[in-house]
Amino acid sequence: MKMKKYTADTMVQAMEKVRQDFGEDSVILSSTIVQSKGFLGLFKKKSVEVVAGYDEPISVKEKTAPIFNEPVKHDADQDSMIHDLKKEMKEMKQLLKTNHTPLEFHQYPEEMQELLKRLSAQELNGVTIQKIASEIFSRMKTEKVDFTADEQKKIAREILKEELADLPFGGVPFKKKYVNVLGPTGVGKTTTIAKIAARSLIEHKRKVAFVTTDTYRIAAIEQLRTYANLLQAPVEVAYNENDFKMALENLSAKDVVFIDTAGRNYKEKKFVDDLKRLIDFELEMESYLVLSTTTKESDMRSIVDQFLEFPIKQFIFTKLDETETIGPVFNLLKDYHMGIAYVTDGQEVPEDLEEATVEKILTLLLEEGGHA
Repeated sequence: MKMKKYTADTMVQAMEKVRQDFGEDSVILSSTIVQSKGFLGLFKKKSVEVVAGYDEPISVKEKTAPIFNEPVKHDADQDSMIHDLKKEMKEMKQLLKTNHTPLEFHQYPEEMQELLKRLSAQELNGVTIQKIASEIFSRMKTEKVDFTADEQKKIAREILKEELADLPFGGVPFKKKYVNVLGPTGVGKTTTIAKIAARSLIEHKRKVAFVTTDTYRIAAIEQLRTYANLLQAPVEVAYNENDFKMALENLSAKDVVFIDTAGRNYKEKKFVDDLKRLIDFELEMESYLVLSTTTKESDMRSIVDQFLEFPIKQFIFTKLDETETIGPVFNLLKDYHMGIAYVTDGQEVPEDLEEATVEKILTLLLEEGGHA
């Protein structure tokens, strides 16, 4: 077996070096946190040492043996370094889980390269790209013809559409009294909920109202009040469970009550638990999880995982105008078996809100410019 030791600032950087030298079949034999001595004991710097191997099968003993590991002195920073390394390892697992490793396309004909490279650039998961490539290539061999770019896209569209066939797409039906919008900070929940409420008022003639639990940011409350004033709709602020119940009682005469939850770092479970205590999800309620398309996929997956215990009906994806890649959206829909209610592509209320369709997502994936 060929072996080599790598040193990098993070585990992610170390793994990238391993991939460059040994490819995807490499084996990590050991990983260690090391720390430089620094000048006069100051300016210490932590780094990660990884020993990787390739080629011959290795025994369990070899896999676990601390090859080339240097002794690490335990000091006050050791626990912190171990915590950081675990975090890096978790990020690596998420990257591997999404299956976004570069694909080799050389085994396919030249005329297929453009489509496969586009799907890869769109960060569509590797399994689906391989499925599309195999189907196109199989038809080429069976039918003894070279498919044009448009014909290849047609086959890809068929496969992708089938992957999403059973998922619910389309906007809020406004059949339940409460519409609950969840999601992390910075994804545009307040603007999104205002857009949906405006549609409800203008197109469906519903009497609307708002409840906000985002009491951490004064600006968020004022932003919602501004939108509510434009819609001539009341706003209730809920600081705790009793406030929330009282707010719903005060708004009992309204047709639809939109609940704007606090934007927090929902990768941390304690914020999810706080939300669970505050809102009664047993009410006549539909809940939607808002995610930004500008968020990297591994982070979106962490957020979705935390919300799986809630009755989430559909996703809402924002900031479509701020991203060049739509593959992560498709990957989440497929893996979590959840559809989309809306996509947003700007700040205008209610204009920049579009009911999601399968065709919209597929067009963004397959066509330059991505306009449906």
